[in-house]
Amino acid sequence: MAFVNWFKRNVVVIAGLLTLAYLLLPNVVVTVFSFNKPKGRFNYQWQEFSTDAWRDPCGVSGLCGSLGLSLQIALSATLGATLLGTLIAFALVRYRFRARGAVNSLIFLPMAMPEVVMAASLLTLFLNMGAELGFWTILIAHIMFCLSFVVVAVKARVMSMDPRLEQAAQDLYAGPVQTFLRVTLPIAAPGIAAGALLAFALSFDDFIITNFNAGSTVTFPMFVWGSAQRGTPVQINVIGTAMFVVAVALVLVSMAVGNRRKRQKA
Repeated sequence: MAFVNWFKRNVVVIAGLLTLAYLLLPNVVVTVFSFNKPKGRFNYQWQEFSTDAWRDPCGVSGLCGSLGLSLQIALSATLGATLLGTLIAFALVRYRFRARGAVNSLIFLPMAMPEVVMAASLLTLFLNMGAELGFWTILIAHIMFCLSFVVVAVKARVMSMDPRLEQAAQDLYAGPVQTFLRVTLPIAAPGIAAGALLAFALSFDDFIITNFNAGSTVTFPMFVWGSAQRGTPVQINVIGTAMFVVAVALVLVSMAVGNRRKRQKA
């Protein structure tokens, strides 16, 4: 009876922990097999512990080159989508203009439609324009794909802002630029940061849109897909593990900074 009561009190926590464990299980498998030394071409069965792949993560031809290209595209797409998305979000919330409702509806289309539809449409556009498929076509496609996610994230933050804070700044003789930099931008910063992080993750991880518009350019997801046909090298697991550790570290640092600011305000 005591166990049943305890389970009822903690059922939500237990369900959350089980869900978290299920989500993290693939990352655990990738991490474990990054220390494997397979005997064949495929790294699907555990053979013996080895750190050879960690000592030489670029030992596979083309891996680090495709990784660097993906990071470059993701950073550029994040910058472009964040700048444009932030401006669009402020325009949709703060201003009234014709076709505002239509623009609000169109913003959700890239998020709702299958990626293959956008990929094929962009490929048709680039071919009709005579553009050479490669870095720039991938970048343009990624910015268009990530733009909607940034707009939604920033728009939600801007809509929750209290306009009286900006009015108070103006009453204290702050100019438009000072009001924006010292009041509006700091309040909107969490939404902008969330949109930017989401855009980076979507751009770096994208395969379908990239595959349609890449031409002969090979990004990291395309390299992983191609390697899976011939034999997955252990270095792919090493890169995946390193990126997971970096992401977790960034989250922990942001949480620590947030908690420190809360303690300072208290």
